[in-house]
Amino acid sequence: MPHLLHLDSSADLTSSRSRALTAEFARAWAARGEGFTTTYRDLHRDPLPHLADSELHWTPADRRPGAQVPADAEALQRTIVEELLAADVLLVGAPLYNYTVPSTLKVWLDNVHVPGLLTGAGTQPLAGRRAVVVSSRGAVYDAGTPTETWDHGVPVLRIILGEAFGMDVEVVQTSITLAHRVPDLAAHAERSDGEFAAARERLAELGATL
Repeated sequence: MPHLLHLDSSADLTSSRSRALTAEFARAWAARGEGFTTTYRDLHRDPLPHLADSELHWTPADRRPGAQVPADAEALQRTIVEELLAADVLLVGAPLYNYTVPSTLKVWLDNVHVPGLLTGAGTQPLAGRRAVVVSSRGAVYDAGTPTETWDHGVPVLRIILGEAFGMDVEVVQTSITLAHRVPDLAAHAERSDGEFAAARERLAELGATL
């Protein structure tokens, strides 16, 4: 049965565009029938602890001799990794916070990026699986603008999910999400709404077809 791992990380629990967009995908996914199951993690409401020990970045076989990793931290990491391995499709809500991913999402990445387990030579059990990254950005990051290279959120997700894990990553993006709140961005309100509508349509399509 097809299984979805759905992650949200926005700290905005009332008007988040990334949450609205991942929910659009999730609704379309669930509408396909009981066989389309989902594991959901809200990384903001239920944040993961930071890595208790740097040795958690390695498999037990690759850890320093005598390394003592807290058992509860290792068990939690195992659960997080198993959730990802069980997923046919990964859905990530990734708003841009201070030009990168939210810290709660970064902690999840730290837990799953384990050389020799999910990445490394000859070790890519997730290769070919689909990952949908929902990127929401408050301002303008167009090519040719002073801020065109300031988005460091999507690149790190492409590197880890795509390059390291070998997943087929699709980014669905909506920008200028603060157009209705920040006066300096008000002129872009129509574009902001148009991008959001287009993203909703694309995510509904992906949820119904992946």
